[in-house]
Amino acid sequence: MRVNFPNTSRSFDNDKCRVRFWGYDQAIEISFYVECDALKQLCPKIDIAEKGFLAAFDKMLNRIHEVANKVYIKGSGGKGTYAYVLSADDF
Repeated sequence: MRVNFPNTSRSFDNDKCRVRFWGYDQAIEISFYVECDALKQLCPKIDIAEKGFLAAFDKMLNRIHEVANKVYIKGSGGKGTYAYVLSADDF
């Protein structure tokens, strides 16, 4: 099952240096995190502060959603895991 991303909200986790966003597999909410290293890889010239990471996330949103779906389908696909971390290796 593919994940839908109707919620455009995202937030920056400064402690773990990653951006959090949400997707849905039917009624199940799944948390996704994109590590800052992945965002730097996707947009090498970004400002490496919260504003820059969120801008890179927004710019690469479609690609991030594609990778999130691949990671979700490859993983448990809703069988008990509801949080996935996307690293630079996933891209």
